[in-house]
Amino acid sequence: MEPRSLPLAVLTHPKMFSKRAKATLITAAAIIAVAIAAFQISKSRTFQFFGEIIPRVDTPRRIVALTFDDGPTPGATEEVLSILAEEGVKATFFLIGADLEQNLEQGRKIVAAGHELGNHTYSHKRMVLKSPSFIESEIERTDQLIRQAGYQGTIHFRPPFGKKLFLLPRYLAKTARKTITWDVEPESYPEIDADSNRIIEHVLANTRPGSIILLHVMYESRVESRKSVRGIISGLKREGYSFKTVSEMLAATDTLTRR
Repeated sequence: MEPRSLPLAVLTHPKMFSKRAKATLITAAAIIAVAIAAFQISKSRTFQFFGEIIPRVDTPRRIVALTFDDGPTPGATEEVLSILAEEGVKATFFLIGADLEQNLEQGRKIVAAGHELGNHTYSHKRMVLKSPSFIESEIERTDQLIRQAGYQGTIHFRPPFGKKLFLLPRYLAKTARKTITWDVEPESYPEIDADSNRIIEHVLANTRPGSIILLHVMYESRVESRKSVRGIISGLKREGYSFKTVSEMLAATDTLTRR
């Protein structure tokens, strides 16, 4: 005997329709909530599902890490290296593999000056919703280029735009890589980003012991950020801070914070 379908009158009855509508709304709300939560986690500077994420170190010592993202590029690299040399400061450069491949000489200059190189992926694409093979290629290819530049130290990783969700942190944890984010980011505010003096003021006002400061200095559009470097260094020195590479700062304390 064939099963009988429900009469149209039953399906369109107000109570039946109300139940179906509620179920649809609940499902849609759940999907939206999960999507929002995933988005917030993907851009978090202080949380990831696997491995270590370090936005700053927990230390009473007045030490900070000055970090630069992107590049290297001719001209800008030399300008920043000159400032750092004059100020006697070591920094950490998170480099893009494609830029380093084209400008390997600039990478070698950074290494020769005693600075630290970090991995910022090969293509600088958001590392969310990417395949495991893509993630592996982006990281390993850039590590190889960093070694070609002559850097022999530990290579830390910084995700482009700070984006990560499941697969990237899992790969980093599996390969014993630390995710280095930041807790001072003046360029994230348009009203600050366009003025070197405001960048300096923001960094001085928000830096604390163990801070990791993020700047982008490698491209023509980042003139104001490059102009801020000397002022940031001199201002923090006046406040009693000394500068370390990320690895040096991690070595200076055994306790890491995720605050």
